[in-house]
Amino acid sequence: MKRLLFIGLAVSAFVSNAAMANADLAKEKNCMACHAVGNKVVGPAYKDVAAKYAGQKDAEAKLTQKIIKGGSGVWGPVPMPANTQVSEAEARTLVKWIMSLK
Repeated sequence: MKRLLFIGLAVSAFVSNAAMANADLAKEKNCMACHAVGNKVVGPAYKDVAAKYAGQKDAEAKLTQKIIKGGSGVWGPVPMPANTQVSEAEARTLVKWIMSLK
């Protein structure tokens, strides 16, 4: 029983640290200047993005490219600028984190 509790705590800590690490990456790459997890800022809330793209097979690839290249027209008139400071691997990490938000 103690072993199961330890494993559960270890997994919980890892998942929590991974989520925080990805939030930290979003802050580091200046994503949080226009986005927040639960509310619209300039761009949509990350939870709204996760809900909109939930279940779409191509969501990860589409959003990864949108982070890097920017886009417009999906969430209103304000375009999302290209984020050339974000590598493709970092963009994928951010998208996986965003899509995990509920």
